[in-house]
Amino acid sequence: MREALFYQAEEENRVTCNLCSHRCRIKPGKRGICQVRENRDGVLYTLVYGLLVAENEDPIEKKPLFHFLPGSLSYSISTVGCNFHCLHCQNYHISQYPESHGGQVTGEPRSAEEVVAAAERMGCRSISYTYVEPTIFYEFARDCAVLAHERGLKNVFVSNGYMTPEVTRDVASLLDAINIDVKAFTDDFYKKVCKARLQPVLDNVSLMHELGVWVEVTTLIIPGLNDTDEELGEIARFIKGVDPAIPWHVTAFRPTYRMTDRQPTPAATLQRARAIGLEEGLRYVYEGNIPGRGGEDTLCPACGARVITRFGFSIRDLHMRDGGCAECGGPIDGRW
Repeated sequence: MREALFYQAEEENRVTCNLCSHRCRIKPGKRGICQVRENRDGVLYTLVYGLLVAENEDPIEKKPLFHFLPGSLSYSISTVGCNFHCLHCQNYHISQYPESHGGQVTGEPRSAEEVVAAAERMGCRSISYTYVEPTIFYEFARDCAVLAHERGLKNVFVSNGYMTPEVTRDVASLLDAINIDVKAFTDDFYKKVCKARLQPVLDNVSLMHELGVWVEVTTLIIPGLNDTDEELGEIARFIKGVDPAIPWHVTAFRPTYRMTDRQPTPAATLQRARAIGLEEGLRYVYEGNIPGRGGEDTLCPACGARVITRFGFSIRDLHMRDGGCAECGGPIDGRW
């Protein structure tokens, strides 16, 4: 246990947690929505500091980040808990662990030094805070991120984008890249499927970009829920309004957790979504979770040449020079 950051003491030993946009008001002896921050006699504690349930070296493309250190490895860590309760969560066994285990918290104790040393030992160029929403283990992620930067490693968040503006501004100085899920473009979807709201997510896409963090956006397309041309067009137009250079990953849904009544996303739906994104003026739109169709490749916006060829999370060919297209010399947006 460690005292939490970003909370405010209230009357009668209540506290308000200001870590994410739920801004939970927590009574003594109770926890926030994430189930890993607890009020003990008017002091808010994080229950998962350094308690890791996942430690893996992943391709950076798995995050997915396609325009950030391509072909590199990222040391990926996670605790239990999450501030969303998505009905289709693929990592529900860890994100919802406290809720499904009577409030129990589990994990192997690690220090920030051990995490950074492991990343260096594995030849990783970055550390990714991922698998669940990393904001909920912010205190540990922050300590790791500070040390990682001191040792020349980059920091990556894979996020639902629900942190408060004050946390966004704090973490932006330590983050090099972030992938934010824009899960849909209606509040109704967010309320029913994720138990959250849309606007804070959109605000954080804009704010992270404004603060200089490299941003990529992912939308998991679920048949019948967020796959209309109108909604996909709205998402694409929003991203373009922030910056047309932000890559958009449109990925295929597979039935899981509490959403097994839906069919997997057809490949044709991803192709249509990609076409919509490009028609709306985005420079880079990628099809995910159905490899081998060419929708994962990076094309030069200027001449159309294939500059990065991918299959799944692996790079098959890199046709770039000095951060630009090897054919025409046009710039390819990203952090190379």
